[in-house]
Amino acid sequence: MKIHGRHYRSIWWDREAEGARLINQLALPFAFETLLIRSPDDAAQAIRSMAVRGAPLISMAAAYGLALGLRQDASDAALEQTAAMLLATRPTAVNLRHVLETALQHLRPLAPAQRPAAALDLAAELADEDVALCRAIGEHGLPLIEAAWAAKGQQGRVNILTHCNAGWLATVDWGTALAPIYAAHDRGIPVHVWVDETRPRNQGALLTALELGWHGVPHTVVADNAGGHLMQQGQVDLCLVGADRVTRRGDTANKIGTYLKALAAFDNGIGFHVALPTPTLDLRMDDGLREIPIEERSADELLWVTGQDAAQQTHTVRIVAPGSPAANPAFDVTPARLIRSFITEHGIVAPAQLAQLPRRG
Repeated sequence: MKIHGRHYRSIWWDREAEGARLINQLALPFAFETLLIRSPDDAAQAIRSMAVRGAPLISMAAAYGLALGLRQDASDAALEQTAAMLLATRPTAVNLRHVLETALQHLRPLAPAQRPAAALDLAAELADEDVALCRAIGEHGLPLIEAAWAAKGQQGRVNILTHCNAGWLATVDWGTALAPIYAAHDRGIPVHVWVDETRPRNQGALLTALELGWHGVPHTVVADNAGGHLMQQGQVDLCLVGADRVTRRGDTANKIGTYLKALAAFDNGIGFHVALPTPTLDLRMDDGLREIPIEERSADELLWVTGQDAAQQTHTVRIVAPGSPAANPAFDVTPARLIRSFITEHGIVAPAQLAQLPRRG
């Protein structure tokens, strides 16, 4: 996607610096900075700190981190230890495990001397594959928005509600849930996006809104609790969200608050759709409520917030009563029964069809 007229991916190999460079999401939207990953520890820190976020992009940072680690030590023990360390950074998003398992299958049979170059080639290949998957999701999801536009007699605008960030900043390029929106906007369909702020990290207000603004897509940031009201008032035509892990029956883990949006959509007869690249599909799990691990993050993310004042000075301030504890589950699980369809790189499918999808690895 383009930032101020220049095309960027969210992560890329910097040949001169001999490392992977990524857009620092902790600096956005008030500053545009890049971080350089030169080691597996750099990659792990970027993932844990949420300088890089989004299930597909997290996995790409890990792929490059593994390749960089093999430049330091390509032994069998180092290969396994580095992969295990990277896998432990975030427990909920399954793309991370999928990419590391793919890398291990590819690299284990090779001689140690062959591994560094092979790992770097594989990381680049997986990054290109992610771009292709997301572009296809955009193409396959476009008819949903076209149908909503047709149902309105091509009058007014198509109002889409989304939660968290599932745009190109969460992937290598294009995004998952935002990819159909970009495709519709580029085709001239008047779309408008209701952007949930997505507390406590505010990925919607900070990142999704920024992306949509860069692309010229009309949008409005709303409080997380406004979605049900908007649906009751007929101001939402469909919901599009991404996913961090989807079980074989369609239970979907996504950013905390997604489940409540799905319930409101179901109650109001509004289509709730999940954009799903197949690396996010976990066929080893069936019951998402029982089996998907839910990451519990630091309470400080809920207790404190960082922003700018009127003089554009950045501050971090406490917003919770002193002495009050806080709990911070990062994800929730939306049962398959609340999801109308999954938009995949192979097309739109019902939950019951997920297990039949072709996938790599």
